[in-house]
Formats: sequence, C-alpha cells, structure tokens
Amino acid sequence: MDGRDLVRSMSEVGSGRAARAVRTWRAAWRRRRADAVGLPPRGAERARVPGQVREAVPEPGGGVLRFERSELRIVVTAGGAVFWGWDGAGPEPSYALAGGCPEADPRVVLEPDKDGGWRVVSERATVMVSRHGAVQVCTPGGVVLRRDLPPRWWEPVGGGAARWTLRSEVAADARFFGLGGRASGPRLKDGAYRLWNAGSGPGGEPRTAMPVQLVVADAGAHLVFHDTTWDGTVILREGEEGAGSGHDRAGRCEIRMDGGPLRCWVVVGTPARVLGTWASLTGAAALPPAWALGHHHVPGRLSGEEELWQLVAGYRERDLALDAVHLGAGWHGEAFALDEERFPKLAVVAEELARDGVRLVSETSPAVRGGAVLASGAAVDAFVRDGSGRPVRGEAWCGESYFPDFTHARVRAWWGELHRERREQGFAGVWHTMDAPTVLSAFGEPTLPRSAQHALEGRGGDHREGHNVYGLSMARAAYEGLRELAPGERPFVVSGSGWAGAQRYGGVSAGGSVSDWPGLRGSLAEVLGLGLCGVPYAGVDVDGGVAPELYLRWLQLGAFLPLFRTRARGRAGAGEPWEFGPVVLEHVRGALAERRRLAPYFVTLAHLARRTGAPYVRPVWWGAPEDRALRDCGDAFLLGDALLVAPVLAPGADRRAVRLPRGRWYDTATERIYEGPAQVLVDAPLSRIPVLARAGAVLPVRGADGGTELEVWAPAEGRTGGGLVVRDAGDGWAEPAIERYAVRRRGAEVVVTLEGEDGSAEPSCPVRIRGLG
Repeated sequence: MDGRDLVRSMSEVGSGRAARAVRTWRAAWRRRRADAVGLPPRGAERARVPGQVREAVPEPGGGVLRFERSELRIVVTAGGAVFWGWDGAGPEPSYALAGGCPEADPRVVLEPDKDGGWRVVSERATVMVSRHGAVQVCTPGGVVLRRDLPPRWWEPVGGGAARWTLRSEVAADARFFGLGGRASGPRLKDGAYRLWNAGSGPGGEPRTAMPVQLVVADAGAHLVFHDTTWDGTVILREGEEGAGSGHDRAGRCEIRMDGGPLRCWVVVGTPARVLGTWASLTGAAALPPAWALGHHHVPGRLSGEEELWQLVAGYRERDLALDAVHLGAGWHGEAFALDEERFPKLAVVAEELARDGVRLVSETSPAVRGGAVLASGAAVDAFVRDGSGRPVRGEAWCGESYFPDFTHARVRAWWGELHRERREQGFAGVWHTMDAPTVLSAFGEPTLPRSAQHALEGRGGDHREGHNVYGLSMARAAYEGLRELAPGERPFVVSGSGWAGAQRYGGVSAGGSVSDWPGLRGSLAEVLGLGLCGVPYAGVDVDGGVAPELYLRWLQLGAFLPLFRTRARGRAGAGEPWEFGPVVLEHVRGALAERRRLAPYFVTLAHLARRTGAPYVRPVWWGAPEDRALRDCGDAFLLGDALLVAPVLAPGADRRAVRLPRGRWYDTATERIYEGPAQVLVDAPLSRIPVLARAGAVLPVRGADGGTELEVWAPAEGRTGGGLVVRDAGDGWAEPAIERYAVRRRGAEVVVTLEGEDGSAEPSCPVRIRGLG
C-alpha cells in the first residue's frame, strides 16, 4: 500500500461512510490474497534475443525468417498494412482485428539484403531485417521511418508468460501521438505512458489506453500497433536535430510488456491513408443515430418521473436544445435493476419524450449484485471466477457484486438479451460506466484480481490479459444485443473504457480529467488522441459543478465535439445552465443553437468516418503533417475539413492566438479574413469561442425552417473549393448517397454545382454564400 492508497482509504473513513470503507478494505485484502495464491511467483528468469538469422522461407505477402532462438513472420496485406510477429505469432486471434487477417498482397517480394539481412518489398513500404533481427520500415523511396532493435525476452525458468522489451528509433524531427485518450497529449512528449485502462483516470492514467502510436515526421507518417492486451509501459523520448551540425539524435520509443505475443502492425502514408487502412483492419466505426449527434444531458439525482418532466420542461421553456437525457447513478441500484417506485410508468414517459425529440439513455455498469439478473447469470455460468473456481466478488457502488465474463460468446449473448427489458422500458441506448472494470478499493489497483480467470474466446487466461479488453467486450455484448433486438435501428452504445477496435460498437466517453482549467485542455487532448487511434465518436462531460466561466468555456468546446454531453451534480436541478445566471444562460443558449445548426454537418462527418476512418475531430496538421509549427499545436482542432475550432483554455481570456494552416480562413462570426500559414490573434469574447471556416468550404447546416441548406464560404480569387454532403434519414441501415459539390469564383460571383456521373447540376438544397464582404 503506497501513500495514495492511504489517503484514499482515510478519506473514505473520514467522510462518514464507515460501512463502505470497511467493505473496501475487506475487498482489497481479499483481492491481495487471491493474487498471492492464484498467480505464480515470478522467480528466476532467463533472457533471450533472436540471435543470427539462419534461413528465409518466402510466403504469400512476405515470408518467415528463422533465427537461432526465434523466428519472425512478415506479411504485407493487399491494403498495404505490414504485420510482423516473433516466436511464430500470427495476426490472429486478436481483439483488434475485424473479420480476421486481410488477404496477403501477392506482389510482395522477399529478397536478400546486404550484410546477410533480408528485405520485404511492397508498393507502400519496404521492411528491412538485419541478420541479428533489427527491423526497419522505409518509404518506397528508401527513407527510414522506424527502426526496431532486436527484441529481448525474459522467460521464467519454471514456465509462464515471458516479459519482453522492444526499443525503436524514429527520425529526429518526429512527433508521437495516440496511445488512446491521453490528457497530456495530443502530442506525447518525453515520459512513460502506462497501457492499462483506469476506472476514472486517477494520476493521469487514461480510461482508454491503446498500444497504438501515430508518428509524424517530415519524411511521412506511420502508425504502429503492438497487438497485445497485457499491462505494459511505453517510454517516449523525442529526438533532437543537430541545428546544422548534422549530428541528429533520433527519437526513441521503448515498449515494455508483462506478457503476450510480440507482434505488431505498421501502416505508412498520409494521415488520411493511415487512418483509412487502420479502419479497414479494425472495423468501420459504428454509425450513431442522428439524435445521438445532438446534446446529451446527465441530470442530478431525480426523485421520479415528475422531476424528469420538470427537467425537460426547463430546457424547453428556456429555448435550450436537448436531444437525450442519460439517467445516471442513483436512479437504479445495479445492472438492469429499475426503481419502479420512482419510475412506475417510465415506458409511457419515454414514448412521450421521444415524440418531443428527447430520448432516454440508461446507465449500465457490469456489477451484478442480486435479483433476477444474478440468478440468470449464475444459470449460464456468466461470472468471472478465481483460480479455484469460485465467482469473483468485488465492491461496487451498489454493494458487493459479481462481474460477467464478457470474453465468452455465451455470456455476451446472455447480456445482450437483458437489454430487451431496457427497450421495453423506453430506453433508446446505453451508457457504460465502471467498465474498466472498476471496483472500490481501499488500496491497490481498483479492479478485479489479476488472477481472476477469463474465457478469452476459449483460449483461457487471467485478468492480466483480460483487463484491457473488458470494456471493449462489454460494448460488443450491448451492441450485438441491441442490434438483435431492434434490427432496423442503429444501436447507441457509449463506453467509459475501450481498446483498439472500440469504434465498431459505438463511442467512448473520455471523461477522466479533473474539472479545472488544465482538465479542460486535457479533455480536448483525450478526444484528439482517441480519434487518431481510430475511435472517431468520442467526447467528455461538461461538469455543472464548476465555476461559471469554466463551465461556459467547457460547454463551448463540448458543442464542437462528436459526443456532446453535459452533467449536473447533486440534487435534481443543481448544475443546470440557468443556475449560472442570465449572462451564462444566454451564451449557453447560443452554443446549443449552433450545435443544432451544425447537425447536418455532424451527420456528414459520421458517415465519412464510417467510410474512410477519418475522425470528426482532427489535429490542425491533418492536411499538412510536414508543417512543424502545426505538429506542435495542441490547443485547436479541425472539425472535418471545413472548420477550425480554437477553444478558450485559460481563465479571463477575451482573445487568443490561433495557428492557421495554409490558405484563406474566415472568422465565422465576423467574416474577417485571415491568411495562413500564420499565427493570428482572434477575438474570443465570453459569448463564443473562435471558429474559422476554410475558404471554398461547403458546409451543410440546418436552416430556419428545419431543412438542410448549404453554407458556402467564398474561395479566394482564382481558387476553387468544394465539399461532401451526406443526407441521412436519421436511423436505419440504408446507405445514403454522397453529394459532391464544387465551388468556383467567377469575378464577384460564387458558383456552386452538384457534381455527378452525368455532369454538373444545380444544388439539391438552398445555398447561402458567405465571405464576399
């Protein structure tokens, strides 16, 4: 037990929750005893390196290189992704891949290289392997993007999982991004980053950690994914250029894993191409229903249906847009247990709210305490067990509970069917909490014992391997269950924890940051990081328990993030926008109205994310990764291709500096023109945050009559522009057509045409030109 554990345990006792404090102490000691018995002692270890290469065997897409003490398999897929695995590791089984390993590229050649090494030559990348096992990834032109030194394993003498370490070098000018939702990002500076999902982000640990890096350098970008779910640490150190001396210091990455296979995927290309290939490997992003792209709200504790009605009426009376209410902690006792005394006619209420455009979303945690859910789960042997075969118990907010093993298909089917009652009660979706999984603990890590046993799709293993994919598997269970129960609707699932491939089952609420000004900046970094790891639908909660200025600036940022959710605190009505005074209320109304106006644009971005893998929220260097000044910019972001959003991240500011990519940009509030690349000073009054539109952009927006119209920003003289628009029915699985618009300047006139296979045509909806002065 360290100092942090002691402080946490004393705060439990000091707060008057003595009974819970005693239970958390008891649970912590029980977990420690379980691990002492269930985990084998580490004991003596034997170090191993590959040795020298002995032979090479060509195979489709690459081949196998056999070393003295290991072998390396390399496969290049038809889409250009490169896989390699040591010690015979193949691409499968994998929780990240969707539909198995892609087909190998038959054009790839394995051939001898200099000094006894070998190389695999493909269209998009060349992989060079030295005779001692160092692996280099190069561009087709031969520029080295990444160099892995020979790996090293530490194998227990008595048998068991081997630890391993892999050291890599990148260009001196390279910058690191990704590793899941990191509040310290989006650019990951020198330091150690743990690969272990945390329940609530304590100590800077992310709720969604992924071994996915996106590395951007002058020579190009590449994504690397180390496909193992075990606990580990990534240590990064940026390089340093020689300032003309020619003596550059390479950037370094060291990954240390407690176990699991040593295998990885590498994708080379532009950021857009890299994320597109990554999406083809891990699966297309789930398409949220149109209402889920609006404003969500988590109220304080509601005493019943009357207060729910009063809450919604409060938003309507004040002309505040509201699309979904999440019934959160306190309205039910445990997983799938409804308090029927407080909500006797919830299905009727939900139906009436839906007619008014407001959906209900249910909070669900994996903790199962008792009742029919526990009985049905026990009947199908659904719960995680310890090494002796007894179900594992953990302390949750609802009391001592059992936890389903979502890594078993039978358990996922059982859990999915439990959502039938939720749908009958009128809920339109689910929000997962405490799904890291998280248990209350007086000391030690707040999760299940590491010795707890998981099915892991029939392979079997303990919580050291199953922890990071617990939330992912829970999301899969809910998504597949809802899809089965309502095949004509898009499931809405938001998780608090995920892993590579989480986008297949819905969104991720980052939400692990503290509610202060540094936390505001960290929340943006988390969403950007998740997007660069392939999870485009993400957001953070706007906390209603903070000072008025911070609340307003956080809400103004949240209104431009994919998942936009506000959260009140305490009693019903506390922390709502009208409690911050008339000035804040008026500015909140403006931010919510702008989010609703941009609804067609968010729908378009959702469809493009599903089809291309491009996140809604992108770093400002997305289209110009070679611009070093943009690579270092983490306080603004691109929303699609059309808008640049610059949130206010410090108190008392009414202006802020904005780094612009190349081209002309318009302040959307004043239509003032700025030319990039440059750093400019832009007004940021309390009423709004700076939002700039790219010249030539075509932006689908909601008109005054509720229909879609095109907001077109005039291109500069002699320039052209354009954009894509997806018209969506709001739900269902029909694939809508993509409308392609072209914009050109003709003197003082701007011409907008709809481009199709048969030529140009008039736009399908009204057009409003902006930026002509």
